[in-house]
Amino acid sequence: MTGPPAAPRVLIADDQALVRTGFAMILGSGGITVAGEAADGAVAVRETRRLRPDVVLMDIRMPDVDGLEATRRILAGNPTTAAGEPTRIIILTTFDLDQYVYAALTAGASGFLLKDVTPDHLINAVRLVRTGDALLAPAITRRLVARFARPEPPAPHPELGALTPREQEVLTLLGGGLSNAELAGTLCLSEATVKTHVTRILTKLGLRDRVQAVVLAYETGLVQPGTNGRPS
Repeated sequence: MTGPPAAPRVLIADDQALVRTGFAMILGSGGITVAGEAADGAVAVRETRRLRPDVVLMDIRMPDVDGLEATRRILAGNPTTAAGEPTRIIILTTFDLDQYVYAALTAGASGFLLKDVTPDHLINAVRLVRTGDALLAPAITRRLVARFARPEPPAPHPELGALTPREQEVLTLLGGGLSNAELAGTLCLSEATVKTHVTRILTKLGLRDRVQAVVLAYETGLVQPGTNGRPS
């Protein structure tokens, strides 16, 4: 028999020592290991490569190398943990719907948290993202994309052709912000079948989580800002 999964290992990147200390105490109280800390983005990149944490809590606004650039540099290298799983990044921000958060999501971050997050929410968020799930509800992601996406022509994605018609339909509805339960109801499928479709979509398109699927649905024109992805 296999035992319970090991405690998540987290790197905290924030330029304020008090914030890092507070988050470290909260995570420690929840049985989460703080593998290291970083006071700026450059150190965060270096320490992520060295420590290979499960999750990086990344402040978006730091001097020199900010959290956005650090996120890009980290995820460009497809980092993995010691167990071979992808390292996940949660963006920390003071402002809801910050345009930099959208940029970080397009770079591959798995979600964001406001800095006034409650202790329980912080602990649960780290555990959720560590399992490979997305922290951000698709509806909130859709709101971010609709607000901050630049009005450019849709970007083609060569792997879209690998999706079945049903998978393209699921991806379009994902972009509209539907949950698994809503997808199941709309498509008259079981939630288990919906989860299978979502997993296959992420695998075929090389996406980290459903947050990235929502962003891609907009970038490729499957969903247009101001619509919900549902058939008219």
